[in-house]
Amino acid sequence: MDITIDHDRCIGAGQCALVAPGVFDQRDEDGLAVLLVDRPAGEQRAAAREAAESCPLSAISVREDRQPAA
Repeated sequence: MDITIDHDRCIGAGQCALVAPGVFDQRDEDGLAVLLVDRPAGEQRAAAREAAESCPLSAISVREDRQPAA
C-alpha cells in the first residue's frame, strides 16, 4: 500500500488523524496531515483506506500493492 497526501488540497480538517491515528497526524504549525507510517500493515491498512475516503477534499490517495503474477 502506498499512501500520498496532496498538501495543496489538504485543509487540515483532521478526519484522517481521527480515523487512523496510527497512520496520520497533523502538523502543529498549520494542521496539515502528515503520514506516520510509510507502508501500513494489518488493521492500519483498513484504517488508512477509511481515512482516505473520509477526507473532505480527497487529499489522500491510497494505492494498493500489486500482487505478482503466479
